[in-house]
Amino acid sequence: MSVLFGVDKILASEMVPWKNQRIGMVTNEGATTHNLVPSRLALQKAGFNLKKLFSPEHGISAKGADGAPMLNGVDELTDLPIISLYGQKLAPTVEDLADIDLILFDVPDIGVRFYTYLWTLSYLLETSAKHQIPLIILDRPNPISGSMHLNEGPWLNPNCASFIGRWPMPIRHGCTLGELALYYNSERNINAPLEIITCQHWNRMMFQLDWGVPFVPTSPAIQRVESTLLYPGLCFLEATNLSEGRSSDFSFEAVGAPWLNADAVAQQINLFIGDELSCRPVHFIPHQNKYAGEQCNGVHFKVNDSLQFKPVFFGLFLIRIIKDLHPDKFEWAPYKTHVNPGGIHHLDKLLGVPNSEELFELPMSTFIQKCTKETKVTDWETQVSNYLLY
Repeated sequence: MSVLFGVDKILASEMVPWKNQRIGMVTNEGATTHNLVPSRLALQKAGFNLKKLFSPEHGISAKGADGAPMLNGVDELTDLPIISLYGQKLAPTVEDLADIDLILFDVPDIGVRFYTYLWTLSYLLETSAKHQIPLIILDRPNPISGSMHLNEGPWLNPNCASFIGRWPMPIRHGCTLGELALYYNSERNINAPLEIITCQHWNRMMFQLDWGVPFVPTSPAIQRVESTLLYPGLCFLEATNLSEGRSSDFSFEAVGAPWLNADAVAQQINLFIGDELSCRPVHFIPHQNKYAGEQCNGVHFKVNDSLQFKPVFFGLFLIRIIKDLHPDKFEWAPYKTHVNPGGIHHLDKLLGVPNSEELFELPMSTFIQKCTKETKVTDWETQVSNYLLY
């Protein structure tokens, strides 16, 4: 039996009291029914009174370049106007809300603090509370499971807050967006008029491969389900002069650079990391971004045991190994986006720790102890327990 999403539940319902109200829907192409019909189209065809669409980062197509501002437009599927929430503004304005009665949210997540769809939702919570307009979330499972023992820190230090992490939480959080909305709405005293339409047939130990539903790309760089398992750690590569495989066949499944000694890196990884991960040298040529058009020596990773693999710790360890093996080539690098135009302090923002580059100057044994301590999550499950829906 396949997992059913919140949108499936609504479509199957005989009685939806707000069906004929004027709906502004926040969504993208990654949000589909369990049989892969885009949510916005399925709802429109079922007679829901959609008036306009709002899009997060990457636009309604979920194909916009990472960190690039998105423009307003018209949706080809539904002929509805699209208002970008990753362009001139991050939240709807009074004018945007003037002709709608409620905000409907259906956007996929991948279970990681620095994936920005969560923070678009955070602005919608505040908008909903400020204008007392109902916010209804069509919930979706966490593709890297809801297992709390797999969560990893560090916790976000408030001094590192940004659009890739506004509010304190660990990096890998084990929640659905519906659960996080309930948690923040209450714990931060936002008090938005909020309703969650839950999923069905999902339990917290399930990964996306267990859902019985094909993976739908959630953004340009997350094209395969395998990427979701590695992304929580390989995303740190954005803050370096190493390619994370973006715009190649290995997006967020590999590390590479023209100068990388891939054999040595793979050998070191295999020495230190257990059977939960395997790696092999590869070559790839990114089409865009770092080293566009250049052949990169790379290492491709495959997660063999998703219940044991800790991607955040692995990402930090990987950078340390490469830095030590290539002291004259490795560099920290800015990562410019629409919400961080200078691109500075990107690792601090991702990791949630001030002066995080200093961590990599410690002796290896101290580095491993520090990373083990920082990535360990103790009290998150207790904090969110009252808001878990599954």
